[in-house]
Order: sequence, then structure tokens, then C-alpha cells
Amino acid sequence: MIVAIDGPAGSGKGTVTKILADRLGLINLDTGATYRCVALMVIKNNYNIDDVKKIEELLPNIDIEFKRENGEEKVILNGEDVTKEIRSKEVNKIVSQVSAIIPVRLYMAELQRKMAKGKDVIMEGRDIGTYVFPNAEVKIYLDADVEERARRRYKENKEKGIEMSYEEVLENIKKRDENDKNKKIGALKIAEGAIIVDTTSKTIKEVADEIENIIKSHVRKD
Repeated sequence: MIVAIDGPAGSGKGTVTKILADRLGLINLDTGATYRCVALMVIKNNYNIDDVKKIEELLPNIDIEFKRENGEEKVILNGEDVTKEIRSKEVNKIVSQVSAIIPVRLYMAELQRKMAKGKDVIMEGRDIGTYVFPNAEVKIYLDADVEERARRRYKENKEKGIEMSYEEVLENIKKRDENDKNKKIGALKIAEGAIIVDTTSKTIKEVADEIENIIKSHVRKD
């Protein structure tokens, strides 16, 4: 079974997906982290974001693994724990642009499909229900107003020790929204058949409960 959760930055996708994976015994494949790993490699290699050829040549040399250690999910890039590094200000600034590069999009989408093959998974991103898994059994589109999303991301950054002002976070999210909605492949939009869940005034638990009921309702129908 594939559960696809799409939505803009700060809508609560990542947190809710982790909760539901634990509750329902689903494998959580963090697709956003795969693009962040590419962005980190671009930074480490001092590549220009416009040098598509060089970025494309990086892709076959990127090995991404998700591990769970002591109750925490870790992102391993080429054998190195980059869980915190991929959430840095530098990565945040370019990840949307990196994920808009068509060869990157195509390569990562295929990688994500391979990672999910034969498993019961829950995946979150921008285009899971529209492009990566258009035939997903359950499709959810999480949303929230942009100020609320910026507040959440600002708080999350503070907890992780990432120094960014609220104004910086808000501007960054607005730019990402614009870029994500205008990508040639994998643009952010509501998938056909997706159930929209507005999280603006809801707690994470309320959102998780609501989506859990949607998933269980689908399982009962089958």
C-alpha cells in the first residue's frame, strides 16, 4: 500500500508522516530528504546551481539510506549521517531550485519508486500523488496559510539550532511555494482524488488522527 502525502513547506507533512508510520507500521520514505541530499552535494562540490551538467553527473554517485536509531530517523548520505546538515540555511536556499532540475527530478523519482517497491509505505513530498505514485491507494494534500507555515518552520529551526529570523523563513517559504508550483515536472498541486486537510488551526495530533481515520477507512473498503 502507498500512502501519498503532498503539500507545501511547513504544512506538517514530515511530522505527521513520521507519526503515522509509527502508528500504522508503515515505512516512511522521506522524499524531500533525497532532494536535500543532492542540494548538499552541490554545496560540498562548490557547483553553481545553473550548472545542470555537473549536477547531473553527481547523481549516480549519491547513495541515500534511511535508518532508525534510538527512536530517531537518520539520513545517511554516502555513509555519513547528514540528518542535521541537510536542514541547514544553505541547503534551504537552494533545495527547491535543485529539485526543479529535470534530470534530478527524474532520477530521484525513479529512486523513490525503487525504495518503495513491494513495501507498505507512507511518503511525503510535493508530487508523490501526482507524479511519483499517481496510483497511490491513499492521497492526502496538507495545507496551511503561509504565515502559520513560516511560524512552524521558524520554531523547528530554533529547536534544531538553525539560526534564521522569522522574516527570512517567511520569505524563503514564499519563494519555495512559487518555485514549487511552477516546476516543469513534479509541480506542487492537488492530486486527482486527494483529500485536502487544512492544518492551520489544528494540532499535529488532530491532523494525524484525521489522516489515520482516512487510511483505515480505505483499508476497510478493500
